[in-house]
Amino acid sequence: MRLIFLGPPGAGKGTQAKLLTERHGIPQLSTGDMLRAAVAAQTEVGKRAKAVMDAGELVSDAIVNEIVSDRIDSPDCARGFILDGYPRTVPQAQALDEMLAGKGIGLDAVIELKVDEAALVRRMETRVAETIAAGGSVRSDDNPDAFRRRLAEYREKTAPLSNYYATTGKLQTVDGMADVDAVTKEIGRILA
Repeated sequence: MRLIFLGPPGAGKGTQAKLLTERHGIPQLSTGDMLRAAVAAQTEVGKRAKAVMDAGELVSDAIVNEIVSDRIDSPDCARGFILDGYPRTVPQAQALDEMLAGKGIGLDAVIELKVDEAALVRRMETRVAETIAAGGSVRSDDNPDAFRRRLAEYREKTAPLSNYYATTGKLQTVDGMADVDAVTKEIGRILA
């Protein structure tokens, strides 16, 4: 089972990936986690990534693609994987297609969690207000303004992946506004 989850921040991709990971024993591959692991392991690509990050720059697609390729070659990915947060752009998706073809494997599905962005912002505002009212602290990036910026960036850079994957016949959409169990059930139906 080789999957990609698409959807804006807060759509529930991480929750659904975790459930599939537990059920099927395949890893959830997060770009950030893979990048940190490559840097910590001091692999060749990890050293290049560290130099870029230490300079305060963004890691290039070429480096990210190489890190993803190396991770997919890991033994725990032999039965499959779930990509969460990668690809982020159409060029990354094209590179992923070439990479997988070179490995003789392909994607089983690209699942997009469709959500109402205004409802997500309201959820964020409610969660922040409840956290503050309970005397808790809120992360600096866990606020409605930062969240709106992340949603705008998603629409600009990542949302075009829907059209890209629709042309491949791999795209499946799920109502991400449904409750967690209903979303899980629909994903299970798609993968059956």
